[in-house]
Amino acid sequence: MALTAIRTNKLRSALTLLGIAVGVFSIIGVMTAMGVLQNSIESGMSALGSTTFQIQKYPMFQDGDPSDQANLRNRRDLTFEQGSRLKERASLASAVGMFAAAQQGMVVASQRGEKTNPNVTLTGRDIEGFTANNWTIGEGRFYTSEELAAGKHVAVLGKDVVEKLFPKSNPLGQIVRIDGREYEVLGTVVTNGSMLGGSNDNMVIIPITTFFNVYGHNRPIAIKVVAPSTDALADCIEQVRGALRTIRQVAPGEDDDFYIWTNDSLITQFNEFTKYFRLGVLLVSAISLLAAGVGIMNIMLVSVTERTREIGIRKAVGAKRTNILSQFVLEAVVISEIGGVIGILLGILAGNLVAFLLEIPPVIPVQWVAIGFVSCSLVGIIFGVYPAWKASNLDPIDSLRYE
Repeated sequence: MALTAIRTNKLRSALTLLGIAVGVFSIIGVMTAMGVLQNSIESGMSALGSTTFQIQKYPMFQDGDPSDQANLRNRRDLTFEQGSRLKERASLASAVGMFAAAQQGMVVASQRGEKTNPNVTLTGRDIEGFTANNWTIGEGRFYTSEELAAGKHVAVLGKDVVEKLFPKSNPLGQIVRIDGREYEVLGTVVTNGSMLGGSNDNMVIIPITTFFNVYGHNRPIAIKVVAPSTDALADCIEQVRGALRTIRQVAPGEDDDFYIWTNDSLITQFNEFTKYFRLGVLLVSAISLLAAGVGIMNIMLVSVTERTREIGIRKAVGAKRTNILSQFVLEAVVISEIGGVIGILLGILAGNLVAFLLEIPPVIPVQWVAIGFVSCSLVGIIFGVYPAWKASNLDPIDSLRYE
């Protein structure tokens, strides 16, 4: 009977459930998008391993506070000399690697003339800087400590660069040109996946000494540190933090002038960074659902008035108050649930549009889908009870006389 009543008044029912659909859509859409981004960060950072942490000048996520931005800009760069001294003091670490990244550019195969897009990242690393990333050589080899010390012009290519420059030939021993300088290809790196739609394989690795010789010794670095085990990770972080504060002469009581992050801390910071945004969306969505609930109550009161004679006939042939009450409550709940289903489906599609654009796996936020269903049911029940109660208390004699 509830479905029949909805079909009878298609336009009115559609406009009523539209409010519910919009409220649920906004919740599910945003939470799906947040889930997509979080999964992308987790999968992209998992390559670091559970025992690895990184030290750098700036936080991964920054707020818009002008004073905080000014303080960050005034931080001193991490230098190669500081990283070298940290290697000597980090006795709890199994590896301490340093790396520096240049601006993105184009890589050209000297013999073939093939070119990449101008978005390849050139990074200079020491040998531990390679192993700390859990990278694996696919073909060839990594440069040796002798080549590193001598600042040789040698390179290891990421998978994307290999596929672009040498799709059908062996890259080993080939010469590539970057910023007008030639490098001999020693090896390739096994694929590293992607994060937030950006490929981790679109890179060229050269010795950090060569990098400094070409781009200047004043370039800042970042440091990756590997602890011997997950149990030793916290102690290793504290030792490295204390050693680096001493090396950089940070006064006691002052905040660190560098940033340390792990996989877990990055996810936590991402959630903190987006917390108020999600709360704002939830507040707006709750107001939308409240307005939709008021619309349902209004429509149900109109429906009760229009169907007064129907209610009188049902009572005259034996319908109880509970029958009338359940009929109208169920009708309100059905309208809410139909709108909720539409909102959930559209929200999942819209949220996963982010995954499609960034070329990362889609997600379905099961928890928020369940919350959406429950919210719709509560809206239908709460705002459908009064019209249903009013209908169940109509006098059958007066109802039969109603015109």
